[in-house]
Amino acid sequence: MIDGLTPSLFENAVGDGAAPALSQLAEAGDYRRAVTTFPSLTPVCLTSIATGAHPDVHHIPHLVWWHREEQRIVEYGSSFGAVRAAGARRSLRDTIVGMNRDHLSKEAETVYEAAEHAGLTAAAVNITCYRGSHRYQPTVPGIAPATLGPRRFFFYNLYESDPIGAPLSVRNRAGGSVDEYAAAAGRWLVTRDGFDLLVYYLSDLDFASHAHGPDGVREQLLKTDGHVGALVDAAGGVDEFLERYAVLVCSDHAQTNVHHAARLEDHVQAPAIVTASNRAGMIYTDDARLAAASLDGVEAVDAAFFLDEGAVVARKDGEEDISLLDEYPLGYERVEAALRNPNAGEVLVSAAAGWEFADLAGLHHAGGGSHGSLSAGDSEVPMLGIGIEPPARTTEVKTALLSNLLSSVS
Repeated sequence: MIDGLTPSLFENAVGDGAAPALSQLAEAGDYRRAVTTFPSLTPVCLTSIATGAHPDVHHIPHLVWWHREEQRIVEYGSSFGAVRAAGARRSLRDTIVGMNRDHLSKEAETVYEAAEHAGLTAAAVNITCYRGSHRYQPTVPGIAPATLGPRRFFFYNLYESDPIGAPLSVRNRAGGSVDEYAAAAGRWLVTRDGFDLLVYYLSDLDFASHAHGPDGVREQLLKTDGHVGALVDAAGGVDEFLERYAVLVCSDHAQTNVHHAARLEDHVQAPAIVTASNRAGMIYTDDARLAAASLDGVEAVDAAFFLDEGAVVARKDGEEDISLLDEYPLGYERVEAALRNPNAGEVLVSAAAGWEFADLAGLHHAGGGSHGSLSAGDSEVPMLGIGIEPPARTTEVKTALLSNLLSSVS
């Protein structure tokens, strides 16, 4: 899984062979564009991939949200400033452990839980939705509570199922140390054929795309391709790799260029709590229609969505028409699921093209890239399958993986 990889970037890189590992895989497989969930933000998207469900089932609503029961903001890391604004210690625990232990619905089953219930060995490297059945203490006592992960589990040096001697993941985030750690864990696993299912998550491309925009990350993509190639080389080459494994290559969301930023809370003319970052916002209010109507004509807002007597309402520039959702890939399906998440705001807001909503600290990525909206640019992802039929939705990845696994062992 390559965070923030757009279909066009992937297609161009494998089309001209600039990314050799991905190109070799593409030559051996079948490719399509798929659609992610909404809001198209990393915690939501990764959780949908891991659970095979939209937010109405898994209950992770956004990067930042209002916890009604605890009467507090939950912030998963929109920016370091936003983490500090929400309370650094609590936010770090929410991000590292709380999302999986407390916020992820107990009714949702992760792909790791499903695989291990079937007697298989699951592995996860760095992905933020990791809940499994094995208990792990942090590698540094006191930094975080114990958590539950899959049998093979490597999470930014904080939790490790096996001593592998990997380099420190956070020593140089901008320099690519996070994906270098992931590659070390991935090589260790493939060298030992230490899993039946591996979810291998590479996040540095998304980090670079936020800074430089999705059209300015060609150099980073080549580094990412090298980290994919590390798995191939660990197996002895592409033929040996594909003889041993079926493979899906995908992203959790795409990115689009942003040039302007706005504080969504400055435009909501209703008693409300507003949580926003990147290209999606949520409004917690007793008057959803009034809050949505107050955004009419706001340049930064593309559309707002809410429920009225249980029915989905789409509002854009004063017009309320459910057919507005036809403008977006799987628009109705994704909006309805997002609104029926019990942790979501009463109003969901999708940003206009070129716009981003500032986070709790007032920070944004204007001049770079961002994601989160319902638009195709944020929501369509590359999906390559080798030995697996590539699914049309990221929520179908779990089923595709498990079907392949269980058929191969039966």
